[in-house]
Amino acid sequence: EVQLVESGGGLVQPGGSLRLSCAASGFAFSRYSMTWVRRAPGKGLEWVSSITSGGGFTNYADSVKGRFTISRDNAKNTLYLQMNSLKLEDTAVYYCARDFDYGTRGQGTQVAVSS
Repeated sequence: EVQLVESGGGLVQPGGSLRLSCAASGFAFSRYSMTWVRRAPGKGLEWVSSITSGGGFTNYADSVKGRFTISRDNAKNTLYLQMNSLKLEDTAVYYCARDFDYGTRGQGTQVAVSS
């Protein structure tokens, strides 16, 4: 059974930083691409970033490009999202998912950007 547990969210001021983590279990983590998605209040799921199984290729939504960095540690079965220069519009619940299967996402971690 795929299990993904997100953590690291919190309340931060505009311009601040957070690092999200996603602990994976129940599948061969190192064999899969991984994705971060988010849901802002009152909106649908939005793709944020993806990374290939070996970590050699990454991709970002235009809204976060240059501010967010996705990475992974296959030895620890963990996915990360480093978020810098946070903006009010980054406020959302952030989820990780296996590949592009959003149905595998965990319970999410809340990120609130507010002054």
